Amino acid sequence: MKKIFALLLFYFVGCTCLHAEVHTMEFVDLNRYLGKWYEIALLPNWFEKKCIEGAIAEYSLLDKGLIKVVNTCKTRKGESKATGVAWVVDHETNAKLKVSFAPLARYFRWFSGNYWILYVDPDYQFAVVGDPSQKYLWLLAREPSVSEEVYQKFLAVASENGFDTSKIVRVRP
Repeated sequence: MKKIFALLLFYFVGCTCLHAEVHTMEFVDLNRYLGKWYEIALLPNWFEKKCIEGAIAEYSLLDKGLIKVVNTCKTRKGESKATGVAWVVDHETNAKLKVSFAPLARYFRWFSGNYWILYVDPDYQFAVVGDPSQKYLWLLAREPSVSEEVYQKFLAVASENGFDTSKIVRVRP
């Protein structure tokens, strides 16, 4: 029994040590971050499987420091839209947020995911967003496409934060 417990402990503790630590920006000006972002590339996830091209995310300020999140994407059946709410959980940096698309998320924040801003360029034109589990990653831009130089910067930030860049899918050239 002790051996099984030791193996399970090693598995759960050991797995967390195998990944590089995920680092966010030292500070994000959320007013500059608000607006429209195009998804350039991502780690595929279950909730975007229906999308046949990159999603578009729009962020706008609500009351009480909340941020309205509207994600849209084109599907085979038309347009899919998900509306949610985000809130800052690290007010020192503004780089760690939680987001929820659950009904009544504006009032009850039961089901939420991490939205960490790992990188945003000085002009707020390009961003890398992920989560500490390294399961979710998005490469975002203000325009529908980016140069190869910018795309390589995205990949470098992802790699530096321990994300498996071989699994990243580029959705916009």
